[in-house]
Amino acid sequence: MRHFVAHYPQHNIINIDALTYAGNLENLASIAEAENYHFVQADICDQQKVEEVFATHAITHVIHLAAESHVDRSIADPLAFAKTNVMGTLVLLEAARHFWKDKKENSFFYHISTDEVFGALGDTGYFSEDSPYAPRSPYSASKASSDHFVNAYAETYGMPIKISNCSNNYGPHQFPEKLIPLCIQKIKNQTPIPVYGQGENVRDWLYVSDHIQAIQTVFEKGALGESYLIGGNNEWKNIDVVQLLVKIVDDLLGHPVGHSQRLIQFVADRPGHDLRYAIDAQKITRELGWKPQYTFEKGLRETVQWYLSHPEAL
Repeated sequence: MRHFVAHYPQHNIINIDALTYAGNLENLASIAEAENYHFVQADICDQQKVEEVFATHAITHVIHLAAESHVDRSIADPLAFAKTNVMGTLVLLEAARHFWKDKKENSFFYHISTDEVFGALGDTGYFSEDSPYAPRSPYSASKASSDHFVNAYAETYGMPIKISNCSNNYGPHQFPEKLIPLCIQKIKNQTPIPVYGQGENVRDWLYVSDHIQAIQTVFEKGALGESYLIGGNNEWKNIDVVQLLVKIVDDLLGHPVGHSQRLIQFVADRPGHDLRYAIDAQKITRELGWKPQYTFEKGLRETVQWYLSHPEAL
């Protein structure tokens, strides 16, 4: 949001957010008074409110990022994920369909999703835009459903759409239920760091600034009706991520080398824990010219430095 407000001063940017447990307006304090920015506190499942926003602000483009996104929470409360990720997407699609019915040529709906909709990989192979959908958790099932509805609106109603599916994001401002900020918190406080199973699960990590640049690239250059996979070309086992974090946090806090290694504790694996995700991002590089700029160590060190200088975020 901060990036788009700064880079598109000619556009009015409307931010709809329900401000649930992970929402924090302090993250957007730097743009709160910007002339081209307006915040609306609303649930995207509130059809009347969403339609009011479309009409009041004459919405021409939607970038849809709103989602419940933590797999553990989806296992505990799948209905909340179905509500926000499926019904919320439908409410937005319906508002766009009705408001744009005579002016679709100047508008589009950009839906941002996850690589988890494709299920799990073995030790080899990569997800591509042609990979079959095979979600294995309530979270990924809800996101797969939202992808399908976006594509269905394109086919049934001629809705101009774009979709991107990204790998695991990390960086400043992330809510500390996610692996990287959670580990930083545990190391800082010298409390046990829980690692599922033996930490063998592999993820492709994407620094948030690289993802923002990719979103802007798809927004500006992506073809209507196309999907793009966005990855960091950066596969790491969870245990290796945790050990690298131990090294970086200990270094920045002035601890002896390996001081916090003892905090790592292996815990029972979660149900349906996908072994590996990996993305083939050649399409967005080849067609749109985007590729990630951050190495993992650089992005991780910047992330750790941000959290240590903003202890209220942990």
